[in-house]
Amino acid sequence: MGTALTRAFRDRVEAALDRLRPALAVDGGGLELVGVDEDGTVRISFLGACVSCPAQPATLRQAVEPALREEVPDVTAVIPV
Repeated sequence: MGTALTRAFRDRVEAALDRLRPALAVDGGGLELVGVDEDGTVRISFLGACVSCPAQPATLRQAVEPALREEVPDVTAVIPV
């Protein structure tokens, strides 16, 4: 992925995350896009109540990652940082 493609990829990921954020905000949580890599890896940071929530791994694997992969098929991995 070149710089322009990486920027477009990041924009698509950010738009998908925007659709997920309201559901997390209901419980006082959130997430932030930290970065994307050329290989399709997405790095996110959980915010608010999500930081210490014991369901964080499940939220990542059962909600965030599948939603991102569905909307942005180029996503290869989602890693919390």
